Amino acid sequence: MAGDTMRFRNPAGHAGLLHNLVALLSALAGFLESRAALFAKESKTALVQVLVLVACLGAAAVLALFGYLFLLASAVAGIAHALHKSWIWVALMAAGFHFLLALICLLIARSRMKKSMFQSTALELKKDREWLKNLEKKNPSTN
Repeated sequence: MAGDTMRFRNPAGHAGLLHNLVALLSALAGFLESRAALFAKESKTALVQVLVLVACLGAAAVLALFGYLFLLASAVAGIAHALHKSWIWVALMAAGFHFLLALICLLIARSRMKKSMFQSTALELKKDREWLKNLEKKNPSTN
């Protein structure tokens, strides 16, 4: 008993370099996984927002084209009016109506473009940066 060697026991309970590296990689993987999941969720929302934007711009282009066609029809109708035909006012009102619809679609698209994408991700990253700044203040590194 007096001659037996005692096995080294770490009184502080440290697990060692390998365990700490595995824990660090696990924490890093969990962090990246949570951020990737948040990015995926907001990507779906952003896709819907971009599709609405494209649809509104497409609708605005089609309605503007119809407005242009009715404007041309009005010019033709003006010539017809010079020949005592009376349907010009109906064609002009139709052109004005289509231009109004195109303006409404452009305003909707403009409001969609102003809406910020990836708000939750940016907020989480801002929180992470603040946490890191506070961590540096609490534990200043000794160089």
